[in-house]
Amino acid sequence: MIKMANSKLIIVEGPQGAGKTTVTDFIRHGLKYTNLYRLCGTSDSTPSGKEKAKDMYVDLLDYIKRMENKSINLVFDRTFFTEEIYCRLDFKQYKFSDVYEDLLEKFSKLDFDIYYITLYLENTDLFANRLSRDGKAVLDYAKFTIESSINQQNQYLKMADEISSNYPNIKVFKVSNDCNEQELKSKIKDILNF
Repeated sequence: MIKMANSKLIIVEGPQGAGKTTVTDFIRHGLKYTNLYRLCGTSDSTPSGKEKAKDMYVDLLDYIKRMENKSINLVFDRTFFTEEIYCRLDFKQYKFSDVYEDLLEKFSKLDFDIYYITLYLENTDLFANRLSRDGKAVLDYAKFTIESSINQQNQYLKMADEISSNYPNIKVFKVSNDCNEQELKSKIKDILNF
């Protein structure tokens, strides 16, 4: 059976300070019939947090599945990919890879035009300005320093390559956000064709 997706599922990931809020807000307001979801995961970094995260993301995929073929685009600022990154970086006291692989397999089969966008900074010195802005959340288990953001960025870029290699139906893009806001928006419009 050939997939006939009539809407987009867009995931925007990347380290703290890479520009996810700017990009997801732009997509939400620029692409017609689009809902924006901002997720932060669970704050429980103990082993019991794994079950909470698993339950949350399994339910999320069930919800997304129910949204198939409704001509409504969905854009997510972070999802279970971030949970896996935080576990890879040992921010959590548990491993998530088994759950992550199962979620990713199900995610890849959803009947959407699927986009996975990783934002990153080629000039990592830019993290200093972006992380010092007012209103940035600081999580107890993951203090966001420049070094932390660079480590996250390296893991996100590696993850994007893994997804691209193993799931050809997911359109994977690595987007450098060293540019001004207009250039960034132009790149996103080209990717999503709106």
